[in-house]
Amino acid sequence: MLTEPSTLFQVSLGSDLLQLVSPAIGDTLYMVFVSTFLAYLLGLPLGVVLVVSSPGHISPNPWVERILGTLINILRSAPFIILLVALIPLTRVLIGTSIGTTAAIVPLVISAAPFVARVVESSLKEVPYGIIEASLSMGASPFQIILKVLLPEAKGSLILGAAITTISVIGYTAMAGAVGGGGLGDLAIQYGYNRFRTDIMVVTVIILVILVQGLQSLGTALARKLAH
Repeated sequence: MLTEPSTLFQVSLGSDLLQLVSPAIGDTLYMVFVSTFLAYLLGLPLGVVLVVSSPGHISPNPWVERILGTLINILRSAPFIILLVALIPLTRVLIGTSIGTTAAIVPLVISAAPFVARVVESSLKEVPYGIIEASLSMGASPFQIILKVLLPEAKGSLILGAAITTISVIGYTAMAGAVGGGGLGDLAIQYGYNRFRTDIMVVTVIILVILVQGLQSLGTALARKLAH
């Protein structure tokens, strides 16, 4: 006996869908926040070096700025899906496998770190140089200026940049699902697209929209609070 389409849809939205979606959300959040944290560990210092080594700043060094900027641009120019495949040998060396949520963190970090560096660079360049000059006149060292002037003065912009970076990483995790990276992207492809489950596709998109909107709203609210 044939089942009505409405009945099929109700069954799809039952416990089986919840069992699929719940771990996928957990995997996505794990990849996003671990990757973003590690990307900032690499990208924040790179962004600071780009700023302070630029001409006319507190520690100008054109060679450092040029080489570092070129390296960052090369990594940023590679599409994530290509970088994901190209880094499979490195991922296997570091993690022991190229499949799964933990394995996906390696290309996520390498792809996001250059983006973080440019975001940090843009935020720090918004700090008026008059404040830096005042600190130099009082005998502050470059290290003190970075920690006590540049980063605190740019904290609002840095928070907004962190929100944008996290949202970008969410998009990367969805693409990582195409090669078995796990998470919502993998769920949408393996169970939604390949098995013609429209309900899974719709639910996945809704969850991703909620995550993006929530992170953007949180970042904007924190930036406004810290700016004052």
